[in-house]
Amino acid sequence: MSHTAHIPSHRKPRRSASKLAVRAGVAGGVLSTLAMAGTASASPSTEPVAETTLEMPVLSLDLGTEVSNAVNTAAENTRVAAVEAAVTGELNAQEESARTGAAAEAKQAKEDAQKAAEQKAKQEADRKADAERANRSSGRSSLTNASASDDGSGAAVTGGSSSSGRSSATGSAAAIVNFAYAQVGKAYVMGATGPSAYDCSGLVQAAYRQAGISLDRTSQDQSLAGTSVSLSNLQPGDILYWGPKGSAYHVAIYVGGGKFVGAQNPSTGIVERPLSYDMPTGAVRVL
Repeated sequence: MSHTAHIPSHRKPRRSASKLAVRAGVAGGVLSTLAMAGTASASPSTEPVAETTLEMPVLSLDLGTEVSNAVNTAAENTRVAAVEAAVTGELNAQEESARTGAAAEAKQAKEDAQKAAEQKAKQEADRKADAERANRSSGRSSLTNASASDDGSGAAVTGGSSSSGRSSATGSAAAIVNFAYAQVGKAYVMGATGPSAYDCSGLVQAAYRQAGISLDRTSQDQSLAGTSVSLSNLQPGDILYWGPKGSAYHVAIYVGGGKFVGAQNPSTGIVERPLSYDMPTGAVRVL
């Protein structure tokens, strides 16, 4: 290459004088502005700085009244709810008590009605039995007269009479017979066992107690006691029963002489009757 050839320079081109002047002017303006600002901040302010106060909102009178009313209403509603709850609980308790009392009264009334019905049925049965005995007495008298029997003491029973009567009873039989005779004239009361009143089985049970013998309470059970004996071979102290054996509805004590003592019904009480008055169904001997 020729030594006169142009070799490009690596140095930056110089800025023009006009550009330098503009930049110098801008810089001077900035510095002047900063100097004035510093002076202004350094000098004390002659005017007081106004303070800003934040005011809290104040409830108006109407709004306060509404709030108070709302609180009072809520308190009153709470009180009313509590009173209603207490009243409801008391009513529920009273209703439950009333139901319990009504159930107990109904149960007692039912039991009383059943007892009254049983007593009425017993009395009606006794009344019918008395009527039937009266209607059949003439026919049974002829039947008794037609059959002679030994009363256990060797005396013949004819027509319901005996030459020896109850005097033939001895020992335990005498204690039973004598007790039965001692009760004649006392009242008949269903379920009674003495000493002022008896029903039929109560009298038989009490009479046998005099001989130291314990019998069951009902006529049904008493008809099953001891051993069965024929009505033609009765002895004083034997138990007479009416109705099926084991289901008897009436019992009495044979006292000899063709007679018995029994608690018949409320209208007659405890009486002595001949067998012809109402022929028993059967008899049992316990002694």
